[in-house]
Order: sequence, then C-alpha cells, then structure tokens
Amino acid sequence: MENDDHPNAVASDPASAPDKGRPGKHVPERKCIISGDHASPADLIRLALAPDGMILPDLRAKAPGRGAWIGVDRGTLETAIAKGKLKGALARAFKTGDIVIPEDLPERIEQGLLRNALDRLGLELRSGTVLTGSDRIAEGLRRGQVTLLLHAADASEDGNRKLDQALRVGLDAEGSDARGVVIPADRTILSIALGRDNVVHIGVTVPAAAARVADALGRWCGFIGRSDSASALRNRSAGSIGATEFEVK
Repeated sequence: MENDDHPNAVASDPASAPDKGRPGKHVPERKCIISGDHASPADLIRLALAPDGMILPDLRAKAPGRGAWIGVDRGTLETAIAKGKLKGALARAFKTGDIVIPEDLPERIEQGLLRNALDRLGLELRSGTVLTGSDRIAEGLRRGQVTLLLHAADASEDGNRKLDQALRVGLDAEGSDARGVVIPADRTILSIALGRDNVVHIGVTVPAAAARVADALGRWCGFIGRSDSASALRNRSAGSIGATEFEVK
C-alpha cells in the first residue's frame, strides 16, 4: 500500500534519526509517494484527502482520515503534478481515482510552511526566548547565551559579520567558521511577524526553542529549494537538542 499514514515496517536508526531530543527512541518512518524515500514525519509534508476529493496540505499532520506524504522540494512537486506522477501516486495511496489536485497546491504548501515558521518565531518571542536588536543580540552572543542566530535575507554583510564574530567569542571558537544562518525572509517579513520595527537579526536563547524555530524554518527552506539554509538549520536544530551551543561546522 502506497499510503504511509501508518508507521513503516522498518524503524529508523536511532543513531541517525533521533526523536527530537530523545536519543535512542525509534522514530516511525513514512514514505514519500513521489521519490520513494523514507523519512521521519517531521521531515515530510502530509497531504490529506477532503470529502469532495480535493487534495489539501496538512502541514501539522492533524487532519482526520488518511493521508499521504511527500518529501520533495517545490520544483520537484510541480514537475510531478505536470507529468501526472503525483495524481497517480495519490490514486494508489488513497485507492481512488476521484482526486482533484488544486493548481496552487505548491503555493499553498509554501505559504503554509512560511506561516508556520513565522508563527513559531512569534510564539517564542512571546515566551521570552527571542532577542531582537543588534546590541541586545551581540551582548547575548558574547555571553554565550544565544543558541540560534538568524540573519534576514537583506541584512548587511557588515552587520552579519559583527554578530557572527560575537557568536564565535561566546562559543570560544574564534578562528572557526561558526556563523548565523541567513534565511530567505527579509526584514519586512520578520518585522511584521514579530510586531517589531526593523527586525534584521534574531537570537534564540533557549536550546529547545532554537530547535523548534530551526525545524520550522528548515522545512520551509527545504521546500523552496534553499538547501543551504535548510541544511544549516538542521545542524543547528540537532545541536540545540544535544547541547546548549551551536554545532561548529
């Protein structure tokens, strides 16, 4: 059966796929119906079948009923839709040909992932785990109190350089290439999301919060094809779970 809403028979290797802060716990896997690859549900996107046959993204994997999973970027998804590969895979997964794929499905997924990531940043700000303002972030970095450092897409190279240097000071890793993650969201988007003026840099101070932010941003970056940012965020997430400092690459 192509539908992988139920755990795959092969459990993931706990050494290579820890369960978000609980090393050693086996994580059920799902199979991408497009690529055939297996991964944790946290790294995939669930598609749900509505009663009217419409395929809708279920980004939080909370919708009732059966679902199918995809783990590809937007470009690959668009190609799969254009060639009919997605419809065929969904028909096998749901055992019905009465399926409607909305033309804007890739855009819905992209916007939903972005919204989830920005919502997560807002939640962490309200919980007191997010710093904004270059001076506050720099002070926190030098004291080793910032776990995740983010730079807006339109941040200046000089501003990034100064905060990256403060990060290395706080990590006692001067001379390394440890640095913050440049995300494909500009200061306007971040400022609106956080309800602050001119948010160019963001520092997350609590490891668990940093992991949540990195996971949410990483899913969005991966889907839009920003593999460099997605990879950096995955590394930060893994490091946040296991320690209170960045993983120095």
